[in-house]
Amino acid sequence: MPQPIVAIVGRPNVGKSTLFNKLVGERRAIVEDEPGTTRDRLYGEAEWRGREFTIVDTAGILPGEENQTTASMAEIVRATRAQAQLAIDEADAILFLVDVKSGITAADEEVAEMLRQTSKPVIVGANKADSLERAQNAVEFWNLGLTEPVPISAYHGTGTGDLLDALYDALPPFEEDPDEEYALKIAIVGRPNVGKSSLLNRLLGIERVVVSDIPGTTRDTIDTVVEFNGEKILLIDTAGIRRRGRIDQGIEKYSVLRALRAIERADVALLMVDATEGVTSQDAHVAGMVLEAYKGIAVLVNKWDALEKDAETFDQWTRHVQAALHFIPYAPMLFISAKTGQRVEKILELAQQINAERNTRISTAKINTILRDAVRDHPPSSIHKGAHLRIFYATQAQVAPPVFLFFSNAPEEIHFSYKRYLENRIRAEYPFVGTPIILVFKSREE
Repeated sequence: MPQPIVAIVGRPNVGKSTLFNKLVGERRAIVEDEPGTTRDRLYGEAEWRGREFTIVDTAGILPGEENQTTASMAEIVRATRAQAQLAIDEADAILFLVDVKSGITAADEEVAEMLRQTSKPVIVGANKADSLERAQNAVEFWNLGLTEPVPISAYHGTGTGDLLDALYDALPPFEEDPDEEYALKIAIVGRPNVGKSSLLNRLLGIERVVVSDIPGTTRDTIDTVVEFNGEKILLIDTAGIRRRGRIDQGIEKYSVLRALRAIERADVALLMVDATEGVTSQDAHVAGMVLEAYKGIAVLVNKWDALEKDAETFDQWTRHVQAALHFIPYAPMLFISAKTGQRVEKILELAQQINAERNTRISTAKINTILRDAVRDHPPSSIHKGAHLRIFYATQAQVAPPVFLFFSNAPEEIHFSYKRYLENRIRAEYPFVGTPIILVFKSREE
């Protein structure tokens, strides 16, 4: 089943981001090592007692949070309440963080009132309990009428084990994934107003979803089942991911969260971009989410009918998309019009092709032939003291996504560029259209 989602809520400056970093086990930086994947990190993976879950940081709910002296209490209460409501709607469990140094505030009481009325499990973390005296002050938060407050220090990590134990007990039980009955699951993702709902209607041939020119009309994921080429396909139409700065940051993060949930459920994501606007940084952000989830992807350039074209337009747009989304060079493109139906009939067939590529398995003999020829044409660089770096053999470990294991005498010495070279050699014979492939390098002992 998809991983349960846990949201951290609370008023500003109670330590939500610090707790988030502690639970995911690392400081989440804005810039990743992978080229082209610079983006915000709003969510992370955490694990406790063998149970994995997605945790969401909801910090930054106020436009001027860095200068709280200028923010009115009414604004703090309003924004905190709005974000808590989104967490109640979207998360499977909620970590409500409060501050033992400040004690109960009006914003805390507002959120607690909402949480008392929800059926979602709530864990109260009394943060900044950096001393025995402060830990004892956590009993004050019993007055919120929720669960027993757990004194913690997100900064030092004390008490987080008790907090995670309480969360583990509150998470929903394991269940079978109901989506497994479908041969293919497709998520339609992208910014608001790029035509996702219009495309869904065109694919279905009926007005199944309300179509509007107002960005953000689709607020929830909408599932629809179609049959195509003898296969039962689940179509997931998602809420648009809004441009930064257009709306409250808390709502921004939850629109991303909805798309993330849809991407997790899908086999293939259809990333829609607007031909009248070009590929934006937010389009690249969504593509990065799909890449990080190792799902199949196709880029649909919508509103193609709205452009004035000449003999160069197609090639210019192809180069533009490839440059903007250079970190997914394997993604095929379709230039479509959801409004007129232009090339829409090719979309489901392309998604099926990508899904078949995701499930392609290469024999061990063939992958080693590719490896032998690649090393012969371009040997890996020597390692320290003149020793030769050797890659002994390779095998495919799994499909969907395809994972290849390479065994070497010094796997940690293999440069990123050589890994990319090996990937390109594999793709030269097996293109894996629309599909990320994973190369893992280990020692023989491993």
